[in-house]
Amino acid sequence: MAISKKFLKSKPVCKVRFEVPKTQIENGETIYLVGDFNDWDISSIPMKKLKSGNYAVTVDLEVGRDYKFRYLAGENIWFNDSEADGFESTPYGDGENSILSV
Repeated sequence: MAISKKFLKSKPVCKVRFEVPKTQIENGETIYLVGDFNDWDISSIPMKKLKSGNYAVTVDLEVGRDYKFRYLAGENIWFNDSEADGFESTPYGDGENSILSV
């Protein structure tokens, strides 16, 4: 997986690109980026399938804070990004959230 950050000079925003390799996905499932930046809405940020078969999306995030996020494949397969800046236990006790610092 890959996360890339591009900090804007003109405003306190970071353009963050999230990319999930096709090897992480089974049967062409739809992938969503879900986190506290979108109130954990499981359908508001779908990832686009690239020609390579990977999935990617870019979001603008306010700088100076940490964000919790995970990926959702299909309807019920949650997973983290191995390249996240850190990890934190979920309040549900069943796993961890990825942490992104911008």
